Amino acid sequence: MTRTTAPREGSRWIQRWDPEDETFWRETGERIARRNLLYSVFSEHVGFSIWSLWSVMVLFMGPGYGIDPAGKFFLIATATCVGALVRIPYTFAVARFGGRNWTVVSALLLLVPTVAALLVMEPGTPYGTFLAVAALTGVGGGNFASSMTNINAFFPLRKKGWALGLNAGGGNIGVPVVQLAALLVIATAGAGHPRLLLAAYLPLIVAAAALALVRMDNLAPVRADAGAVREAARRPHTWIMAFLYVGTFGSFIGYGFAFGLVLQTQFGRTPLQAASMTFLGPLLGSLSRPVGGALADRFGGARITLAAFVAMAAATGVVVLASVRESLPVFLAGFVALFALSGAGNGSTYKMIPGIFHAEALARGLEGEEAAAYGRRISGAAMGLIGAVGALGGLGINLVFRRAFQDSGSGTAAFVTFLAFYAACCAATWAVYLRRPRQRPTAAPGAPGAPAATAKTQLTSV
Repeated sequence: MTRTTAPREGSRWIQRWDPEDETFWRETGERIARRNLLYSVFSEHVGFSIWSLWSVMVLFMGPGYGIDPAGKFFLIATATCVGALVRIPYTFAVARFGGRNWTVVSALLLLVPTVAALLVMEPGTPYGTFLAVAALTGVGGGNFASSMTNINAFFPLRKKGWALGLNAGGGNIGVPVVQLAALLVIATAGAGHPRLLLAAYLPLIVAAAALALVRMDNLAPVRADAGAVREAARRPHTWIMAFLYVGTFGSFIGYGFAFGLVLQTQFGRTPLQAASMTFLGPLLGSLSRPVGGALADRFGGARITLAAFVAMAAATGVVVLASVRESLPVFLAGFVALFALSGAGNGSTYKMIPGIFHAEALARGLEGEEAAAYGRRISGAAMGLIGAVGALGGLGINLVFRRAFQDSGSGTAAFVTFLAFYAACCAATWAVYLRRPRQRPTAAPGAPGAPAATAKTQLTSV
């Protein structure tokens, strides 16, 4: 981004934005960035709640609905899939319309799936109608991508881990909040009243749009840049980070959507019992995301990401053992640990993204603001692609669960599959971002071969 741009119409457009300038940041930038972060978190939070509606709607769907566990897993998977796919256009909408403007529009779009669910949520509704309404909730998943791209532009590189972690964690916490709200409805009114939950979200959606309208800003230097998207898509690190994000965020959202249904199906919990347990894991996963980002700021994103994957593999081993022995307390302990660790990994992986592309800029010989601008430009575009692929990991988790329960009535085989995937994520993180290359004795600074080694050395510090 540059410091000056052609004027754009409207009182909420900021014409000059240079967060890497410490004087600018201290005197003007930080206050504005924090204000935009606050209202971005609220809007994204509501979006996550709407995206994850069907993780709790299935708890209201008793025998009268005539839908088996496999059908319910497919409803959840449909919402996950659409939410992943819309993240790509949502990322580009920030540059096209402005971060504040798109936050208003994307918040108002949440009214569509919420009102649709209000109309159809009753026994006797055809399964295809439920599928269509579940697909509509995917717009809530898109809010994450536009929010993260917008906030990435507001903060300097040294603050991105904390800012992106807080933004995403505050959004992610929409998952346990809607689950707690469902628990309240089931405990007080019974499982036959899902419309009470849906109606409660209508004023929250309107409030999110109204607050964004009056309190957020657009950044004029953020321009629609199709070239950045093409360049990000050509970068191998975009797809490596997407693979790792499947392991972190894909786990968080996939488990968050499936947790209650797994408890009902494998351990025979009632809707009230399942709802009373499901919120804890997503809550811890949401709260641990900013912690992971802050730790990544201090110790390096790759180190924290590797530690998270190693611990997730260990926790998955505990879950497999508990599943085989049908031990609900051990199962809950392992599953909740998976949530907390995936949240920390979410924060550290997103910290890595701007660091990687800034390191690439330095390796190309760019310096100072030029390198920082390149990093912001490519990392902003890459976040949409990475976020979309990562969310598809949630789809994969629900489809693997569906197949496991169809074949054996248990989720054990699914967890073994997830364990193998975490091992692959550990190997990729270490090999690409932590293993230092051997220096060739003849490759002095400036000699052939030296630039590649320098780039690799820089990447080990992300």
